[in-house]
Amino acid sequence: MGREGYVVPVDPQMGLSVGLKKKPAGSRSWILIDYPGQATVLDLDKYAIMHRVQIHARDLRILDPLLSYPSTILGREKAIVLNLEHIKAIITADEVLLRDPLEENVIPVVQELQRRLSPGSAAHKVHGDGKESGGHDVEATEEDESPFEFRALEVALDSICSFLAARTTDLETAAYPALDELTSKISSRNLDRVRKLKSAMTRLTARVQKVRDELEQLLDDDGDMADLYLSRKLAVPASPVSGSGANWFPSSPTVISKISRASRASVVTGRGDEDDIEELEMLLEAYFMQIDGTLNKLTTLREYIDDTEDYINIQLDNHRNQLIQLELFLSSGTVCLSIYSLVAAIFGMNIPYTWMDNHDYIFKWVIILSGLFSAVLFVVIVTYARFKGLVGS
Repeated sequence: MGREGYVVPVDPQMGLSVGLKKKPAGSRSWILIDYPGQATVLDLDKYAIMHRVQIHARDLRILDPLLSYPSTILGREKAIVLNLEHIKAIITADEVLLRDPLEENVIPVVQELQRRLSPGSAAHKVHGDGKESGGHDVEATEEDESPFEFRALEVALDSICSFLAARTTDLETAAYPALDELTSKISSRNLDRVRKLKSAMTRLTARVQKVRDELEQLLDDDGDMADLYLSRKLAVPASPVSGSGANWFPSSPTVISKISRASRASVVTGRGDEDDIEELEMLLEAYFMQIDGTLNKLTTLREYIDDTEDYINIQLDNHRNQLIQLELFLSSGTVCLSIYSLVAAIFGMNIPYTWMDNHDYIFKWVIILSGLFSAVLFVVIVTYARFKGLVGS
């Protein structure tokens, strides 16, 4: 196949477990899902990808897992470049190119794309709602179904929102019991456990915030949303007014069918719908609300962690105050005993005193009075400290 590498068909019965051959230098593993929902594993280098979907190298660089790019949804002339966490895809009007299809988190996305992009899924949904089957209904189903690029984009958004919501639920399940246990018992083990959970929450919050910001930015710009209408762009050159339409017109039957549907829809509405972005706006708003709800859960968890930290700090301050009170009592007792020791040291000097002769009975009074003075002094110090509020009552 020249510069486009070579193709490994995917057996639907065997999933994505097919083994890849040795890749050429500089090639990457991609999976192509076409309009009928058939999947094909490709080994393509960046030049083949750029030529196939007609995007620039700077757009393809966004999908490089070795580079740290934020979540991005870019609308180009003939493709949508999608970088949402582990989902790195290029969506055109009739096919989806998904990078690294054998990764654990990407395999469910591929399976969901195959299921949702199949034309039979839309017809099955219509018949499941109780509509009669027939030629007119089939044509109505073909007319009313969303464009291929929107269905692929919806699968990607649904997968990433569900993935982040599941990670948030797992984090909540582990965090709340750990915080309650830390509240009841402050220990090094519990503190280290909460520290790890808080770090995981911070990283997850940043990931969710990036996806939310990208959706919000896209919703705020009508021009960016209009760039995502790839089928509408394909219908424009098919107009008889365009002189170059005959040379550009694609040969794919699915694309021709999509262009004819878009053309008929514009005739039915009786107005140009280049600025009509209501369908895409409703799609993006739905997933924006979902990712915003996930972010609110993480915000609530962060507030709970902050409240727990405040409670722990209050407990530690209380213990610290108790230690200070104990230190005050011990210091007061030491001062009083030092006075008593001073009297004992004076009388214990090995120096002859004439006034001690025949006055042995005074010894017991000195001991008693010194002890009473020390005790009264200790009580006075403690009473003064409580009066000033230095110790609790």
